[in-house]
This record gives sequence, structure tokens and C-alpha cells, in this order.
Amino acid sequence: MDRPRKPTLDTVASAVGVSRATVSNAYNRPDQLSAALRERILETAASIGYAGPDPVARSLATRHSAAVGIMLGQPLCAAFSDPAVSLVLDGLASTVDGHDHCLVLMPGGTEGGPRPSTVARAQADVVVAYSLPDDAPALDVVRARGLPLVVIDQPVLPDTARVEVDDVGGARMAAAHLWELGHRRFGVLTFGTRAGFLSGREGAFRVTRDRLTGYRDVVGHAPVWECAGSNRSMGRSGARELLSLTPRPTALLCASDELALGALQAVRDLGLRVPADVSVMGFDDVPEAEHAEPPLTTVRQPLAEKGRRAGELALRLLDGGRPGEPTRLPVSLVERASTARLT
Repeated sequence: MDRPRKPTLDTVASAVGVSRATVSNAYNRPDQLSAALRERILETAASIGYAGPDPVARSLATRHSAAVGIMLGQPLCAAFSDPAVSLVLDGLASTVDGHDHCLVLMPGGTEGGPRPSTVARAQADVVVAYSLPDDAPALDVVRARGLPLVVIDQPVLPDTARVEVDDVGGARMAAAHLWELGHRRFGVLTFGTRAGFLSGREGAFRVTRDRLTGYRDVVGHAPVWECAGSNRSMGRSGARELLSLTPRPTALLCASDELALGALQAVRDLGLRVPADVSVMGFDDVPEAEHAEPPLTTVRQPLAEKGRRAGELALRLLDGGRPGEPTRLPVSLVERASTARLT
């Protein structure tokens, strides 16, 4: 038995006795019709089971999808589990909301960003790249498609809209705070694409390189453990590696709060105390930092504001605007109880 055919725009036009274009205007350009005619069209459409124009067909016809694509350098779960990522995305969404645009999340994979095939088939009018490696293949697909691009943090690309924070200055601030407290033996915990001590390699991420530069400007060359990502379990295992060195570091500089929160646990694992035996410094000032045990000294970056600025740039590019100069947001030191003077 044949299934009944789904009603179409033409079905509604025939039922109302108007043209196909008039029915289309009822959904897409309501200002072109009288209120009474539009109401009659919508009521007729509802009565015969027509839900409105197919969004895929409409995007093919107009070559616009009303979507902002977001390329993540991490798996999709990071958008919900990593507080720093969540705050940035919340700021971006709050800006895009109300402009009839939806968000399309493209998670990172083994390529250091979304799979190129994912980006190639994504329906998006503008793309926001959030913290991708310099050589992420997904970026080549964005260029090939000719889509406007906004970068949050990294990579640095010519003639591209970008929002970033003062990573070098923030790292200097963090290291100087510990130096002024008398610490001279440091360990650095950072994030990248692999796990292990950094030796003759500066990492795949601009943020990693800039924060290392800031730390080293103050403390010189300290041992650096790179985690294959930024989460607490990686921070915990990486901190244990650093604290097993002889002589043991008296202070850990962590390139994210998630790594620092893991480091707090690693110190406890080894029967040591924070900050009496080891001071721990974070970077981000996510909400959990204030409620850690002990509360985490960290560098505050305006995460939600970074997302809002990226959203504003995306909307500007959609309106035909130019990328303009990169937007750099300030950072500040937040001193809490995880750091103390060396005695």
C-alpha cells in the first residue's frame, strides 16, 4: 500500500488559491502579505499537515544555512565538561541568540581539530575555530569553501578575525607571583597533543608556546610536562611526573585550571600539602577554582567575554564586514590559598 504523499508548498498554494510565491512569503517574508491572508495560509497549511519549507532545500536554494559552525580542538564532550570551553561557548551563544542563527558544533578528532569531511559537509555561513593546532587540516577546508573565519585563541592566521587574551603577560604575572614568594624550583604543566616532557619542542599550540614564553621570561628553563589535552586526570598524572623529579619542584605553574585542579590531587597523592610543601598556580579562573581545596591562585581571563567578542565578529562577517585587527583581552592575577611564601 502506497504511503500518502507529504503536502508541499504547491499543495498549500492550490488549497488556498494563491501562487506558490505567496505561500513562500507567508513563511519567509511575512511583511509582503496582509495579516489576514498570511493567517489564512498558515491555518490551511496546518489543517493539511504542512509544517513549513524544508530547511535543507531552502539553504540549497539561498546558499545560506543561518548557522554558525564552531570547530573544536577537543572531543564534543569538552563543550559540556571543560568549564573554560563551556563559558566561551556560552558567551558566543548569547551573542548569536536572537539573530535567527543556530550553532553547529564540530568536535575535534585525531587530526587536531574536526575531520575535514565533517567541515566539508557542515551547513554553515561562517566558522569559528576555537583553539586549533597551527596545522589543523580542517582549516584548509574552510579556506577551500571560502567561508568567513573567526579564530578564538589560535592559530594565528593572516587577514582573519581573531579574539585572544594576553597569554604571555598572564604567564609572566603568574611566574612573577611565585618568584616573589621565594620559589626557585619550578615545574610547568601544559597541554598539547601528546604526553611527555618537552625537550627541544615547543608544542603545537600558540597558547602553549606563549604561556611557556611568559613563564620562562621569569623563571628560566624549568622542566615542562605536556599533557595530551587539558583535564584533571591528565593534570594529576603530569603533576606526579614533575613532583617525582630530584630536586622536587616547590611550585607548579599550570597552563589551565583543569590541569591545576588535577595537580592539587597529585600533591595529596604523594602525602604532600598545598601550599606548605608545593604551591600550585592555575590559568583561566573557572568557577571551580574558587571552591577548590585549597582555593586556587590563578590568572583570570574573561572567558565569557571572549566568546561574546567572537560572536560579534561572526555576525559582522555575515553582514559583509571586514575582519579588522585582532581583539586582545586583558588578564589579571587572582591570589588565593594555593600559593604561599617559601619557608
